[in-house]
Amino acid sequence: MLGKRSSQRSLLDAEYHFRYLVGEDSFHWQLSQVRDRLFRDEEFAALYCLDNGRPSVPPSLLATALLLQAHDKVSDAEAHRRARLDLGWKVALGVEVDAKPFAQSTLQQFRAQLILHDQIQAVFLRSLELAREKGLLQGPALRLVLDTTPILGRGAVKDTYNLLADGIRQLLRTLARVQAQDVSRWAEQVGYGRYLEPSIKGSAEVDWSDPEARRGFLAAIVADAERLLGQALTSPPAADREHPDRPRIMAAAELLCKLLLQDIERRPDGVAVREGVSRDRIVSVSDPEMRHGRKSRHRRFDGHKVSLAVEAGSQLITAVTVLSGNAPDAEGALELVSASERNIGSGVCETVADAAYGDGETRRQFAEAERTLIAKVPKPLRSPYFTKQAFHIDLEAGSCTCPAGEVTTRLHRQGRDRDGYGKRVSRRAFVFEGTVCDGCRLRPQCVKAAPGRGRSISLHPQEGLLQEARALQASAAGAPYRVWRQVAEHRLARLMQLGLRQARYRGRLKTEAQLLLTATVANLTRLWAQAPA
Repeated sequence: MLGKRSSQRSLLDAEYHFRYLVGEDSFHWQLSQVRDRLFRDEEFAALYCLDNGRPSVPPSLLATALLLQAHDKVSDAEAHRRARLDLGWKVALGVEVDAKPFAQSTLQQFRAQLILHDQIQAVFLRSLELAREKGLLQGPALRLVLDTTPILGRGAVKDTYNLLADGIRQLLRTLARVQAQDVSRWAEQVGYGRYLEPSIKGSAEVDWSDPEARRGFLAAIVADAERLLGQALTSPPAADREHPDRPRIMAAAELLCKLLLQDIERRPDGVAVREGVSRDRIVSVSDPEMRHGRKSRHRRFDGHKVSLAVEAGSQLITAVTVLSGNAPDAEGALELVSASERNIGSGVCETVADAAYGDGETRRQFAEAERTLIAKVPKPLRSPYFTKQAFHIDLEAGSCTCPAGEVTTRLHRQGRDRDGYGKRVSRRAFVFEGTVCDGCRLRPQCVKAAPGRGRSISLHPQEGLLQEARALQASAAGAPYRVWRQVAEHRLARLMQLGLRQARYRGRLKTEAQLLLTATVANLTRLWAQAPA
């Protein structure tokens, strides 16, 4: 049954006695002053039975505890301890000095219910509502800044041998649970006992310097995986489409199949570890949603990506999401802008981002949605020859002038090619006559082709949008946008200060819940710095 805070205050309330000890400029005191405006018990009524059972811990108190946990970067056990012993927590929670506000399991269950019913977003939105009450986020149209950063996954990343062993172990545990048997005893009976060891490589007696020994060891693991898959898929629960345990068995079997397909290569002489990295490779069985990702050419990580939108004036985070670790930074950028408009109740006049959002496809999406995107055009690759930017291309006139300034061509050819997203698009190119280029003094710096062939200039499908972007970033009008881009970087740095670099939970959904709570704390601290409560 839904429990509610009492409007009556006790003489033993911590905030009456320890206001000056905690400090009026502290996060805990500031939170105590706005908690009743941030959270009302009635808003969480959908999570509780309203007419049966004993009253619960007030959900507004638990929601406040989640923010304190995000601010102080502590575990559930430590949050439970601080709620009992820490004066700052007692002041923020609005409880008596000797109170024991909640059990650790109560906090965990409350967070799980928020995630299950998609209510974490509501907690985040309360920070934006408070900002509007303070007079921020006002105006018919606001400016957004977008950016991303890696977040390291919680799952254990392992090599192919141990990854396959983890997949086998997970399927073994699922089958044993369905059959109501002890997994250790059952695995020994069916010949899979070694896969319950912490490391299949560590417990194996293999000469790792011998390629044939490694291949034989891998072949044995693959054979066991295939044999177990056959047993799982032909078991009565998996064969019965109406059986309640069938989805669990099929999910574990599907994961093991993916691990085999992504890492194992079939050869005439047996099996081997696949060379290179498979597209969308699963890197962890404990968190199958983790992926290999790159923030830059030399910076690799295993986990997810945080994508956020920040309002440039107030520097408040207006929308967040968690992307796959191998997703392009610009993925979902348009949806993030739309979510920001819904969250703040105002339109967006323009969106500012870095070069990762400056590709033609993202610009096309924004243009078709009639939105303004200001993003730096990525620099061309280094080349000993003139780049396309050295040519004067007039799209309206349909002409192209070479760096020598003496030749203008209107010739063009059409064809089809694939863009950076694998989509087939039409391509146009200006082609200079070979006889003209052969006599040009700049040919060694311009043409790579053999004599008799001229230079060609390929046009991007969104060439016009790219030209406009280059002109803006080269002009004085582009200077303010370089400053505004730093706003998102500062907010990301604040999220990292609050412990977001490392995911606290497994799975993208739970990681997004962590992100929303951390973004809420970042917004509140920013809000209090600008307009104290």
